[in-house]
Amino acid sequence: MNVQEFTRSIGKNPPPPFVLFCPAKAPRAREATFEPLLAEQAVERAVQQYVDPSLKDLAYAAFYADETKAAEIVLEAQTLPFLAERRVILVRNAEKFNTESEAKPLLSYLESPSESTLLLMIASQIDKRLKFYKTCEKHGVIVECPELSPVEAGQWVTAEVQNRGKSIAPGAVQEIVRRAGTHLGDLNNAVGVVVMFVGENAKINETDVVAACADVAEEEVWALTDAIAKSEPNKALVALRKLTDLGRHEDELIGTINWLLRSAYMTARPKAAPETISSFVANKVRPLAEKLGVGKLVKAFSLCTDAQFMMRTTGVDRALALELLVVKLAMPIRRA
Repeated sequence: MNVQEFTRSIGKNPPPPFVLFCPAKAPRAREATFEPLLAEQAVERAVQQYVDPSLKDLAYAAFYADETKAAEIVLEAQTLPFLAERRVILVRNAEKFNTESEAKPLLSYLESPSESTLLLMIASQIDKRLKFYKTCEKHGVIVECPELSPVEAGQWVTAEVQNRGKSIAPGAVQEIVRRAGTHLGDLNNAVGVVVMFVGENAKINETDVVAACADVAEEEVWALTDAIAKSEPNKALVALRKLTDLGRHEDELIGTINWLLRSAYMTARPKAAPETISSFVANKVRPLAEKLGVGKLVKAFSLCTDAQFMMRTTGVDRALALELLVVKLAMPIRRA
């Protein structure tokens, strides 16, 4: 069952004894992905349906599997509800139960769960070959929460804007998805920024998105990226110093450079990358990826690591070390 189907079913049928929210492959996807916000929204809907707000302290409990022993969670799940029809237990980071030794008490419970408890588990990673998944599949309900496609992400943006009392032009929807990608956390933040920007205006247009998402520091980051890609050390140093003037700390800046190189590497080798990046970022870093290529990007990572180590363990001038790193990255590539 996918998360949308599960959410629509809440309240229409008796709840299952337990639910596992986990990753899944989207259509035409190479690997399983996970959209945590979809799982959290489904959980919120279930809690609203099955827990009386006045009894929440008595009928609802939330745990993190990496902080709480499985035996404690089981004890809570086996406790009969007080003044309520059922108890609802939420367990985040349930991927810990992929390890059978960690999950042993819980596995026994899942084979014979309490009828008066709804156990909701969220796992960002899952192995379908292991006992935890197979037990959930046999005795409970598996709810798959894959990352949305660009089209689905656009539909989500449109609906979210409408929920906030505004309408949005198709071009504006596309621009938000292009800039933020398809992760709902990023999209939610972008929608919030744009809605706040337009104020009392009832409709959001593409120009509103561009203006609302404009950031002086962000533009200087892209200027730094372009200068490195074009082998222009002087312009790269100017962009770096502007970022410093805007209050960016050296540690933050070297982290930004690492992110740019990682994004370029993911653009150069998309099939080998375990993460995804938005098309907006991919287009921004593509010249950098084309200049350096996979081999030189790996060497660039080493330069960053060396510079970071030197800044943290020696008395070197941190600003000077960062400038030297940028100059090295922006130097023209020597051709054989």
